[in-house]
Amino acid sequence: MNIQWTTIPTNFQGERCFVHARGTMTPEGKFIITTQPLRLTGSDIFYGMHTITSLDRGKTWSDIVPSKTLTRMPYPKNPAQEFCVSDLTPMYHKKTGKVLATGHTVIYENDEFPPPPREGDIGWTIYDEETGDWNGLHILGKPDGDQYFKCGSGCSQCLELPDGDILVPVYFRDKFRASNPWHAGSCVTVFRCGFDGKELWFKEAGNELTVDVPRGLGEPSVTTYGGRYFLCLRNDVTGYVTSGDDGLHYDQPRELCFDDGSNLGNYNTQQHWITGGGKLWLVYTRRGANNDHVFRHRAPLFIAEFDPERMCVIRDTERIVVPERGARLGNFGCFSVSDTESYVVASEWMQTTAPNPSDWRRCMSYGSDNSIFVSKITF
Repeated sequence: MNIQWTTIPTNFQGERCFVHARGTMTPEGKFIITTQPLRLTGSDIFYGMHTITSLDRGKTWSDIVPSKTLTRMPYPKNPAQEFCVSDLTPMYHKKTGKVLATGHTVIYENDEFPPPPREGDIGWTIYDEETGDWNGLHILGKPDGDQYFKCGSGCSQCLELPDGDILVPVYFRDKFRASNPWHAGSCVTVFRCGFDGKELWFKEAGNELTVDVPRGLGEPSVTTYGGRYFLCLRNDVTGYVTSGDDGLHYDQPRELCFDDGSNLGNYNTQQHWITGGGKLWLVYTRRGANNDHVFRHRAPLFIAEFDPERMCVIRDTERIVVPERGARLGNFGCFSVSDTESYVVASEWMQTTAPNPSDWRRCMSYGSDNSIFVSKITF
């Protein structure tokens, strides 16, 4: 495995920083990255989507261009509120040749979250090659039932099936649980969705997964390897993983561990998959890496081989795939172009640990400047 990273500057000024950088690539070598600004003096206060493109597989980059279509908009159910799509992840859809991006919607009032319960939806959009922008925010229809009152696919890695259908991993709460989100666990399932290059629609849902730990499971990512499907899952206390035969139904999640049985050390942060070199790989953050100064130990990003039989990470294969420079990297994206070429995209999130999380100067003292990292992995 060879890892090479480059950085894209963001002209960080101190009030807002770019976060949620994730990317994909077309067969012609067009690299598309989505990212959005975050207000440093708040908690998850996001603004409109921005796009960065490269026509030469990431050798040179465009400016960071604000989307004209994926902006904050009046919330249809309450004119005093705004909403936007957040936590977007783009993917290239082979059957239609389109770039599809999925995420979730967030609601604000006076630039802050309104009191819970706050409804949420799965937002999606398609990249328009003619305009170089996205074709607007669309909402995926939910299955019937109150359990999907707050439902999203933010930060989640989707998977195209051979027939062109897409597995969309989602997390959800009913209205009662959404009223007390810090103490009521969320569930995870996988939607099978149809996509024809113009519309994304729900077809069926898999089994529901959760754990009896505060806030339950969230931000799932799905992949396939060796004829099975694998889900990695975020939880407040420890990361989880599970597998299944059909992409919709999965075993009870188990804690993410190294091959010696010790806990991986990942917590309250997403993980994502890479397939390459004939193997399955996990990208993650963890404790115990000289990183106590980083919020929730969310940097550096590690990559290591995942053993699909024992369902664990092989410790002696671990490598740093994005370096730690004082800022968190835990909201990131992964994708594979082929069995020999994969990418990890992550932005330096310039909030730090308590008691003053908006003190971006602490992050900068370790070398960070809100750069967007693009790590190329060749096998």
